[in-house]
Amino acid sequence: MQTRKKYIFLTFLASWLLLFFFGGDQLRRLAFFSGRKAEARRNWPHWTDRSLLKSFAAPEELQSDGDPSLPSPRERRAARLSVYKNSRCRMETCFDFSRCEKNGFKVFTYPQERDQPLSESYSKILTSIERSRYYTPNPEEACLFILSIDTLDRDHLSGQYVRNVDEKIRGFPLWNGGRNHLIFNLYSGTWPNYTEDLGFDIGQAILAKASFYTENFRPGFDISIPLFSKDHPQRGGERGWLSQDSIPPKKKYLLVFKGKRYLTGIGSGTRNALHHIHNGKDIVSLTTCKHGKDWEKHKDTRCDKDNVDYEKFDYQELLHNSTFCIVPRGRRLGSFRFLEALQAACIPVLLSDGWELPFAEAIDWGKAAVVGNERLLLQIPSAVRCIHPERVLAFQQQTQFLWDAYFSSVDKIVHTTLEIIKDRLLPHRSRSRFLWNTLPGGLLALPDFSTHLGDFPFYYLQHGSSPSEKFTAFIRATSSAGSLSQSILRLIQAVSGSQYCAQILVLWSCEKPLPPRGTWPQTTVPLTIVQGRGKLSDRFFPYAAIQTDAVLSLDEHTSLSTSEVDFAFVVWRSFPERIVGFPSRSHFWDPEQRRWGYTSKWTNELSIVLTAAAFYHRYYHSLFTEYLPAGLRELVDGLAACEDILMNVLVAAVTKLPPIKVTQRKQHKESLPQQVKGTAGAAGGRRFSQQQDCLNQLVDWFGYMPLVSSQLRLDPVLFKDQVSVLRKKYPRLEKP
Repeated sequence: MQTRKKYIFLTFLASWLLLFFFGGDQLRRLAFFSGRKAEARRNWPHWTDRSLLKSFAAPEELQSDGDPSLPSPRERRAARLSVYKNSRCRMETCFDFSRCEKNGFKVFTYPQERDQPLSESYSKILTSIERSRYYTPNPEEACLFILSIDTLDRDHLSGQYVRNVDEKIRGFPLWNGGRNHLIFNLYSGTWPNYTEDLGFDIGQAILAKASFYTENFRPGFDISIPLFSKDHPQRGGERGWLSQDSIPPKKKYLLVFKGKRYLTGIGSGTRNALHHIHNGKDIVSLTTCKHGKDWEKHKDTRCDKDNVDYEKFDYQELLHNSTFCIVPRGRRLGSFRFLEALQAACIPVLLSDGWELPFAEAIDWGKAAVVGNERLLLQIPSAVRCIHPERVLAFQQQTQFLWDAYFSSVDKIVHTTLEIIKDRLLPHRSRSRFLWNTLPGGLLALPDFSTHLGDFPFYYLQHGSSPSEKFTAFIRATSSAGSLSQSILRLIQAVSGSQYCAQILVLWSCEKPLPPRGTWPQTTVPLTIVQGRGKLSDRFFPYAAIQTDAVLSLDEHTSLSTSEVDFAFVVWRSFPERIVGFPSRSHFWDPEQRRWGYTSKWTNELSIVLTAAAFYHRYYHSLFTEYLPAGLRELVDGLAACEDILMNVLVAAVTKLPPIKVTQRKQHKESLPQQVKGTAGAAGGRRFSQQQDCLNQLVDWFGYMPLVSSQLRLDPVLFKDQVSVLRKKYPRLEKP
C-alpha cells in the first residue's frame, strides 16, 4: 500500500515537472501577451509625431478627413431628402402611362406668364420643345408637361433665381404632385456647399439636371444633361473640329488643362493638385487664382507665378493641339469645358467623382472619354500614355459623333432628353445602345420604323448584310387631263422591263378621277394605284405597300430607259444610305444677296439630285413624315418643287454625304403645268425664286447648310470608250 502511494506521488510530481519545463514558456506568453501587445503599441511612433515620422502635411490637416467645407454625409442626406421626397420614384410608380396611350408621346408647355421673366437658356429650351414633332398646344392630348417657370438657376444668390416656386406650381391645376412633369435644371445649391437643393419640392416630376450626383440620381427616371452656356446655339451649332472619318495630325501636347484654381471651398482640392502633373513639355496644367472679389485674401505662394504662366497660353490653341483634356469638377460636378473638349476632339479626362455623366442611360462614355479618380490624379499621365494610338483615334472620332449628334445645340440636348423618356414608355420598341452610339445616332434612327438593324440604310456593313435585290417604282401623276398621258405609259413600260423591279405604285395626285382600270397598261410586275391627297409631301409618305428597301421615285414626265434604271439601281446598292439619281442641281452662296442660291446650270459640282428620277431607301419616307415637324411639311406643300430640296437636305443632314449622279442619256427638263406653258419664262423664274426661298427657309430651320457638294458622276465601265458594244454591259446608254 505504501509502495503504491509512493508510485502515485512520484508520477504526479514528474507530470508537474514536465509541464513546467515544456509548457511553462507558453503559459508565460499567455499570461503577459496583452501587456506586451499594449507595450509594443505604446512604443511605436504616433502617426502625427513630427519627431519620429516626417509628414508632408500639417498635423491639423491630417486629423481632418477631406475638405472642411464639404458637407458631411448627414448634411448631404438631409439636403437630398429635402429635394427628393419621392426618392424611390420610377417610371412604373410615378408616371401615368395612360396619358400617352391615346395620342402618343405629346408634350405641352405651360403658357408663359407676362410678369415672369425667362432666362435666355430656358427660352431656348421651351422653343426647342415647341419646334419638335412632339409638341401639342392642347393639354388634354399631352403625355408630358413642361413648366413655364424658369427652374434652370436655383442658386438663391443668382439674379435669375425665381422665388416662391412651390406656391406657384401648387396653383397649377395640371401639376398633380409633379406627375408626368419634366423639370430642367442647370445650377443648384449655393456657396459654400453647393448642395442639390432646388428650393422647391419637385414631387413626382422627372428631373433633367446638370451636375447630377449618382447618389441622388434616380435610375430610369431622372436624366443627366450637360451644363451648357447661355451662348449655346439654339439649333445647328458649330461642327466639330475633326472631319468625319479623317485622321487628325499628331498633336503637340498629350494632356492639358487651363482654368480657375479655387483656393478654398468645395472643388478646390482637385484643381489645387493639378500642378503636380505639369511638366512643361507634353503635359501642361495652367491655373489662375485671379477670379472672384476677394481672391487676394486667400492667395497662396503659387498664385503669382501661376497667374503669369496662365497668360502665356491661349485656351483655344491648347484645345486644338492636345490629345487629352483634363475636365475636373468645379464648384459643381459639371463644367462647360466638357462640351468644349468634345467639340475640339480633345478626349475628356474626367476628374469629378460621383458625377452621373450626361445621357449615360443611352451613351457609352467608355468609347469617348477617360473617367479618372480625383484621389488618383498622379496616375493620370501614365494611364493616358498607355492608350494605344488606334484606340485614341477611335476616341477622337467618337467625340465628334457625340458632339454632332447630341450636344452641338440646345435643340439636340432637349430632343435627346425627350427621346430617352419616349423610349421608356415602350421598352420593347426602344433604341438599342448600338443605335445611340453609332452613326447617325439615336435621334435619326426611329424605333417606330424598326428595331432591326438590317432595316436601316446605315448599318449594312456592321450587320454583314445587303439591301434587297428588288426595288419599288413610285410614280407621281399630276396631269390635269382625265386620261393617261403617253409619257406615263412609256415610263411604266420602261420601268417594268427592269429585271430588278418588284412592283410599280402610281400616286394619283390629280383633281380628275382615276382612269378606268382597263386603260392602264399590262405589266409583268404588279401595278397599284394610290389615291393622293393633293399635297406635294404625299410622295414621301411611308405607304405600307412599299416593301422593298429601294424606292425609285419618278415624275410622270420623266424619260428613262430600262438600261438607265438598271445601272442606277446597281449603283444605289453600293451606296444605300444616299440618294442616287439622274437630274442634278447645286447650291451656292450669293455674297451680294447674302443668302443661298439654287441653280440648275450644268457645272462640275452638284449637291442635289431631284427625286423626279432617283433611288433612295424607303426609310427616308418614315424620316420625312415622322421626324420632321408638321411646319416643314406645310412649307413643302406651299412652295413649288420644295419637296425635292427638303428630301436632299434631310438625307445630307443624316449622312453628312453628297448625293450621287449617274449616267443619263437625255437632259432632264422640269415640266410646267399646262396652264402656264404660254408664259414659261415667267413661270420658270417664279419657280426658281420659290426654290431659293425654300432652300433658305430650310437652312434657317436646321441652323446650318446641310447640303454637301460633290464632283462625282458614276458611269458604267467602258462608257463612251471606242470599243465594241458587245463588250459593254449597258450599250443602250450611249444611244441618243
